Amino acid sequence: MPQRTSLNDADCAIAQALDVVGDWWTLLIVRDTARGVHRFDALQRELGMSRKVLTERLKLLVEAGVLSREPYQDRPPRHEYRLTPRGRALLPVLIALQDWGDAWVLGEGETMATTTGASQEAGRVHGLIGTRVPEIQLLDYDGELRDPVSQDTPHTVLYCFPSAYARPDSYPPGWAGIPGARGCTLESCTYRDQLAEFTAAGATVHGVSTQRPDEQRAFADKERLRFPLLSDADLSLAAALRLPTFRASGVSRLKRLTLVVDRDRTIREAIYPVTDIEASVQAALSAVRR
Repeated sequence: MPQRTSLNDADCAIAQALDVVGDWWTLLIVRDTARGVHRFDALQRELGMSRKVLTERLKLLVEAGVLSREPYQDRPPRHEYRLTPRGRALLPVLIALQDWGDAWVLGEGETMATTTGASQEAGRVHGLIGTRVPEIQLLDYDGELRDPVSQDTPHTVLYCFPSAYARPDSYPPGWAGIPGARGCTLESCTYRDQLAEFTAAGATVHGVSTQRPDEQRAFADKERLRFPLLSDADLSLAAALRLPTFRASGVSRLKRLTLVVDRDRTIREAIYPVTDIEASVQAALSAVRR
């Protein structure tokens, strides 16, 4: 692997990491493999880069242990590229870059748990309609791995929320002052109260936040929720779908949005921004019924 750091940077972890992922194409490859794009031709179509450059970057990432090269066809031999544990550890880096870009390049630098309807961030979320949720697993509030997309019902409603706690003093300082952050309890309780209607319409409801499962369990027990909350603490879903996030108290948190997903993992509806929580629940129910 080519070394680009100087001797003075030998003990600098930032410089050493940039030896591996400092090239912008390299991080975009990590981004797209996190989104479920694993094969050479598909990566080339997504990225629009030359075969030579893509071959070089994939070789570098495999040698660095960020990607693994796995066969999927014998004749002729074909391989696909998947993130290793070392590669998945880069997901918070991608989310941090996206968050910075949303806030400081596309926005005005304000910490927000929402956006405006005309923003490029909202356009990115609405662009998810017709795409598929990659096959990933999230921890539920019992610490068990679970597919966020149910195979037991025709539809799944994934409502993403910033954070909800059993104790009011658990919220980060200044939480109420972050636009869009308040209302997580109302949202979960509204889904709880209308769960029978979603079930009758053929939908499973899953709440998703980046909280730890034990925090989600305490909240679910307090509010008597009758559906699972899923933890995206490792940001695998956020990275796979490029979901918008913000940081509060040093933690990346999902902005409030709702996705309606078919059993075949296709996203049929994306509700974002959510300006009226109860209306957004009704919009999700209407989408399922359609």
